[in-house]
Amino acid sequence: MKTKMLLGILAMAAAGVHAQSATMGAAPDPSATPRVDQREAKQERRIQQGVSSGQLTPREAHRLEREQDRIERVEGNAKTDGKVTAKERARLDHMQDRASRDIAREKHDRQRDMDHDGRRDRPQAQHAERGERGRRH
Repeated sequence: MKTKMLLGILAMAAAGVHAQSATMGAAPDPSATPRVDQREAKQERRIQQGVSSGQLTPREAHRLEREQDRIERVEGNAKTDGKVTAKERARLDHMQDRASRDIAREKHDRQRDMDHDGRRDRPQAQHAERGERGRRH
């Protein structure tokens, strides 16, 4: 009984080592861009969150989505020859860095569309100041 159990454990361990060595020996896909894909997905989520919270106006969101589309086109062009070179990866990384900064800037520029009517909302402070000025003059 103990011998059968020991042989079973050894067989499972050997199978695990064999499976691990088989995956480690496989060459990675030279056209794979998992990091780029993850960043694209994250940036798309940030844009959608900005739209739903009103931090992004429709115009800002449209511009940011076009920027994401350009990145996807460059990625597709880089993959056409079957290999994404280090220079192409660097270009994609740079484009995504810029897109990330653009998203952050647009989300925090105090332009809002809280009522989701497609037009930029005016800050409440401006309404109050204009009303006070109108009464004084």
